Amino acid sequence: MQQEISDNEILAEREKNAPSPLHRSRSAERVLALLDTVVSEGALSLTAAATRTGMPASTALRHLRVLTDRGYLVRTRAGTYSVGPSFVRTALASLQSGPYARLTAAAQPELERLVDATEESAYLAVRDGSEAVYIATVESRRAIRHVGWVGRSVPVGSTAVGEALSAAPLEPGNRPAATFNTGAIEPDVTAICAPVHGASGPVAALSVLGPADRLTGSRLEIAASAVVEAASATSLALSSPEAALA
Repeated sequence: MQQEISDNEILAEREKNAPSPLHRSRSAERVLALLDTVVSEGALSLTAAATRTGMPASTALRHLRVLTDRGYLVRTRAGTYSVGPSFVRTALASLQSGPYARLTAAAQPELERLVDATEESAYLAVRDGSEAVYIATVESRRAIRHVGWVGRSVPVGSTAVGEALSAAPLEPGNRPAATFNTGAIEPDVTAICAPVHGASGPVAALSVLGPADRLTGSRLEIAASAVVEAASATSLALSSPEAALA
């Protein structure tokens, strides 16, 4: 006679075979590491993604399949992985209604003015620990221009945007200072940045990026002045009562 198995015994068996909390946490960390790496790099092969995250290729492939099944990544015919529609939707929602909504709304018109004034691409970046993450851009309309850094993170150390994000709080009545760097992240690219200040210090940075041979002399001076003006205007917009109610 077959013995019946109780619901409690079935539950106990499932719990015994279920992954441990530590295993689930490790899996989540690996999935997030892969997603972050692909977003930062723009597009990666399985081998490159596994190498950059220090995972066995079989483990990376399993997690990449989960991300592609959920739409956070897409796999091209060439076999590389890049950002998918689910990630884009989540990122847009966070910018439109999340903690950066006020910041991006205040910075958007200044990004557009920066492009008009400098003819180079303009970016908005925020700090994430030891990195700066670019969250918004308006691209230059010139044929040769800097593009593609939205979603990318760069080190705070030894970069112009990092120096801007690490600036000291401003004294009342003072204006932010421009920071400069050429070739820190990409060869022959010059960055001019200035911090956007909140009540206790920098909350973001505005940047103009373009070819180093074009951002020289008077053009460099014009760009620096425009970036400082844009950062000051964004700081003022953030502190206004209208922005606080947005």
